[in-house]
Amino acid sequence: MTDDHVYLTLAEGDHEAEARWAYGTGFADPLLGVDTSVPPEVDGADLSLYCQLLGDDALILAQRLIEWCTRAPELEEEVALANLGLDLLGQARLLLTRAGQADGTGRTEDDFAYWRAEHEFRNVRLVELANGDFGFSIARLLLFATARRALYERLAAGPDPVLAAVAARGVKELAYHQEYAAAWTVRLGDGTAHSAARMQAGLDAVWPLLEELFTAHEVELRLGLDPAGLREPVLAELAALIAEARLTVPSAGPLARIGGRAGRDGVHTEALGPLLAELQCVAREHPGATW
Repeated sequence: MTDDHVYLTLAEGDHEAEARWAYGTGFADPLLGVDTSVPPEVDGADLSLYCQLLGDDALILAQRLIEWCTRAPELEEEVALANLGLDLLGQARLLLTRAGQADGTGRTEDDFAYWRAEHEFRNVRLVELANGDFGFSIARLLLFATARRALYERLAAGPDPVLAAVAARGVKELAYHQEYAAAWTVRLGDGTAHSAARMQAGLDAVWPLLEELFTAHEVELRLGLDPAGLREPVLAELAALIAEARLTVPSAGPLARIGGRAGRDGVHTEALGPLLAELQCVAREHPGATW
């Protein structure tokens, strides 16, 4: 399959196939029909681990966003947040499937999602914290979507055609996620004194976790994908959005690492364990079950 075909298959998407996940188990391989051979210049094990990093970020934040179902301030926002979560779930499926194919283990998306322990997850700590209030969740989404869109724009021209196509598709989704979060940031920040205070509190709470998205894991360095180069443009974009909302860029420094390790190394906050317990409980209580 040509690189162009990979792009068309993934970047444009099969919307009918995407809908199937909602109706039962036994999902089709999301990369079915795509040439998933690893380019000779790319190390398969490194590519696999890198896809796990990105896939875990998407999976865990998807879970947090979907938790807003029945809890959002308005029905329209409940539907919107659930749809954002489903976008990220779709990205996670593609990335985790790519991870299992790139390293030759044949692990499936379900193997990664349901059968790993907490320390085996490689997501950044930003995405795992409990939702808090609406301002907190909007602030987190703003930071994540802005940084991840910038990363995907770079990956869309990367050496692995499958990951490049996943990123190209993700850019479109993340642009909307960023737009949604930015609109609410401005609406709350430039609203009442109370709404501005809540939005500022949300930014203050999540800001120390932003730096982890720019701190290179060793696999990123081996692949030549150091995210540190994204720091300045992303911070500048966020500063402009925050200024438009008449809020203040937080001054707090990065959240401390534990022995030099953080989420990318499998060291997480206490919030991840309960999330995984809920996410994995059905699969673990009824292994092999279908419905």
